[in-house]
Amino acid sequence: MHTDDKNNVKWFRNAAPYINAHRGKTVVLMFGGEAVAHPNFANIIHDIALLRSLGVKLVLVHGARPQIEERMKLQNVGSLIADNIRITDSGTLSAVKDATGSLRLDIEALLTMGLVNSPMHGSQIRVSTGNFVIAKPIGVKNGIDFKHTGTVRRIDTVGINTQLDFGSIVLLSPVGYSSTGEVFNLSLEDVATQTAISLKADKLITFTDNDGLMDEQGTLIKSCGVSTVKLLLENTQDPVKQLLMRAIIQSSEHGVERCHCLNYQSDSALLQELFTRDGAGTLIAKDYQEQISTATIDDVGGILELLAPLEEEGVLVKRSRERLEIEIDRFTVIKKEDAIIACAALYPYPDDNSGEVACVAIHPDYRKGHRGVRLIDTLENLAKQLKLSSIFVLTTVSGHWFLEQGFTEQPIDKLPEGKKKMYNFQRNSKVFTKNI
Repeated sequence: MHTDDKNNVKWFRNAAPYINAHRGKTVVLMFGGEAVAHPNFANIIHDIALLRSLGVKLVLVHGARPQIEERMKLQNVGSLIADNIRITDSGTLSAVKDATGSLRLDIEALLTMGLVNSPMHGSQIRVSTGNFVIAKPIGVKNGIDFKHTGTVRRIDTVGINTQLDFGSIVLLSPVGYSSTGEVFNLSLEDVATQTAISLKADKLITFTDNDGLMDEQGTLIKSCGVSTVKLLLENTQDPVKQLLMRAIIQSSEHGVERCHCLNYQSDSALLQELFTRDGAGTLIAKDYQEQISTATIDDVGGILELLAPLEEEGVLVKRSRERLEIEIDRFTVIKKEDAIIACAALYPYPDDNSGEVACVAIHPDYRKGHRGVRLIDTLENLAKQLKLSSIFVLTTVSGHWFLEQGFTEQPIDKLPEGKKKMYNFQRNSKVFTKNI
């Protein structure tokens, strides 16, 4: 088999767990008019079609700001903005209808395309559009009448879910309708956010002209919590970035577990983000009331108390207070109201480019809620920062759980030399490793 073919097979096998994880999940994708106008948008559409074929339920919400501006210029309609919100008079509303209607048809056409030798050949994708967004006028604020500019009143979740269950991709434009038959110009971010929240979507995926969210040094933030996005928002003057960040914050704080921020100029970002371990953009997870952090000397007592029952049962090797104090910086803890409810440790073996995961312990009252997964994910990130290529664990009772987390069982001779010399044959622990 050719090397490229082997790499493709390896990639497909590595992607399989993610394919299974995303099947049946509801995902809202938010992209502005700038993304639709970019030459790469056709590639994004092909990847969207692929997601649908893999069983992902998709709602696409498109913007149209540049297209509206273009039509307003053609129609000699002046642009009125207040508080970064467009005032939609009758002339502007005509341009909005023209731009959004035309754009929706273009997107539907791309989703329908099934030419021979194209990525969507034979896909037969159904696209559903309709009056799924019920709106209300902003009205008069600070003496300014925003006229036909509105906000989302509610989302027709029953109608959308019916179409999703039927196998259709639902396409929403940044307009809404009132019970009195009026049309309102809405913001892309408002429609996408309220749709994700109302549908209880598993993910909101946003697109921007950067690789994702960037820190003050211009470096990509691979993953963060909502609190980090709030700090970025405070230091951002760009109104478009502000709208995007507020959409992420609001969605996360109202039940959307994961938000992603990707570059619409990349022809691989969407698939990389969803089907590879390292991703391609920024993953934003909602903040937990429980805090996860590196342990300090003040946490020694709480860790000992957490480990004691497992040590007595023989599940974990007993550690003295003195040893724990020396090794405390190796530990990561999860705290709830200053009480330690979970912990784990990472011991690097740099000569072997590997690290040992040890002392994974969760309080019996908190063993539901994926805290073990959060700990392992944190230790994986720490190992990556240390430039390690794999992690391993020795366990007598938790092998099945580690297999579920992507570890594979290995013979003892696969251990680093330093660890192999200390292996306790009396305990007869099994060895599990994971490439990172």
